[in-house]
Amino acid sequence: MVFGRQAKRIRIIGRAIVWLVFSLLASPDLLADDWSFPVKFDQAVRAEKFSGRVYLFFSKGEREPRFGPNWFHPEPFAARDVSNLKPDQTLMLSSSDPDLLFYPEDPAAFDPAGYQVQAVMRFDDWSRNVGTGEGNGYSQVLDVPTEEISSQPDVLVVNQIVPERKFVESDRVKLCEVESRQLSDFYGRQVKIRSAVILPEQYESESERRYPTLFVIPGFGGTHFAASNYRNAYSALDARLPIIKVILDPSCPYGHHVFADSQVNGPWGSALIEEYLPEFEKRFRAIAHREARYLTGHSSGGWSSLWLMVSYPSAFGATWSTAPDPVTFRDFQQVNMYRRCENIYFDQHDRARPLARRDGEVVLLYPNFDHMETVLGRGGQLRSFEAVFGPRQLDGAPVPAWDRKTGRIDGQTIRVWEQYDILKKLKRNWCRTESLLRGRIHVHMGDQDTFYLEGATELLQQKMKALGEPEAVTMHPERTHFDLLQPELRDRINREIEAHYRQYFQPDGTAKAHADSSTRGPKLMP
Repeated sequence: MVFGRQAKRIRIIGRAIVWLVFSLLASPDLLADDWSFPVKFDQAVRAEKFSGRVYLFFSKGEREPRFGPNWFHPEPFAARDVSNLKPDQTLMLSSSDPDLLFYPEDPAAFDPAGYQVQAVMRFDDWSRNVGTGEGNGYSQVLDVPTEEISSQPDVLVVNQIVPERKFVESDRVKLCEVESRQLSDFYGRQVKIRSAVILPEQYESESERRYPTLFVIPGFGGTHFAASNYRNAYSALDARLPIIKVILDPSCPYGHHVFADSQVNGPWGSALIEEYLPEFEKRFRAIAHREARYLTGHSSGGWSSLWLMVSYPSAFGATWSTAPDPVTFRDFQQVNMYRRCENIYFDQHDRARPLARRDGEVVLLYPNFDHMETVLGRGGQLRSFEAVFGPRQLDGAPVPAWDRKTGRIDGQTIRVWEQYDILKKLKRNWCRTESLLRGRIHVHMGDQDTFYLEGATELLQQKMKALGEPEAVTMHPERTHFDLLQPELRDRINREIEAHYRQYFQPDGTAKAHADSSTRGPKLMP
């Protein structure tokens, strides 16, 4: 016991020494000179005052700086919150400003010489993206000279707006937008559930035939605009089974809403089941039967598809979920969120926790990645988790699940998270949902997942075996987050979807005699 207290004191003293050394190295006498960039926005792009976050993105790459930061290779960027900034009023963003947020290091230690710089203003309150978010403003790109010059730098004038992205339809790819009264009431503005509908080749020629539907949920950052990619990915399934593919848009202001009802994001799950599904099946010749509705998705989409299956088992026939985000918070990418006094930044040995790896080498650390998201603001991956799982503050933002300075996890907030723990949800409701879920859950995960997601999935595998479902979870040796979906796995999933469909329906889409008509239409579990 005495040794434990001594060890703790040693760790605290060691961390203090590290910060002292860092502070000495960060002395203005030893670092680059102060830098500053004047920014303003043109009245032509915004006539009213602006309150929000202003950014400076720096880059030495070929693309405009506003397209950053890249998760694995982030370049420096700065941000500052402003209130009631007037059109054409100059704002000075400076390394000496105590209110300046900066990534990845102390702004005084950064030398911008040789970089390109671009200003962005977050005018739009909906898009999760910053530099590419529809409605946000951005400036010209300036080259920062490598030699000191006496004149003031040019003003970065925000005089361009990211345009609204237009969905291009074709003979087989259609846009389906359904206005949700539930979501519109929640946000106080019109909100639509958006999707791309990819029709089978014979959809027009066989005008009386109805088809099964595969609902595809993209991962973090993905939207329905990637329909062409999914059309190619599921071409082999089309050859086996004519099926409608629906690419759902899971994006929201805080990132990825995963089609779960939440205090911060609103009732996305209920809106999908109660509003979107009936309207979609009116507009398209889809078989309105749970046994003809399937789910799939990768990463955050993998979590979403699994969540929808266990939350609304009477609405869907089966799910094929790949590399899902943490399915239990006992292993939140190697962090046990339920453990008392746990720290998300540092482990028990005071080492920074890894968040991602490549070829066995750590490429992301929790404290660094979270600091990047703090400077970026809403819309990042970790904030997205907090917005789905956690409680809501008075200003509408999610309650932080951990202290942003120390990394200490807030146990009270995690108790709210617990209702979204899929493993716990399955265990809690199994007696009630077993008849609807048995044989219908298919989860695939690489045992070398890039983001350390395999630990949570292995715990799910153990639980599903205990519940009599040994085939529900498959771990794939030596596979990562990005190479899990090999042709062999895709072919397996395609065959299983086809087999499920053939069990309940004739080739022309008519139900076989044993198909249970009581499951027609989307129903909610009590």
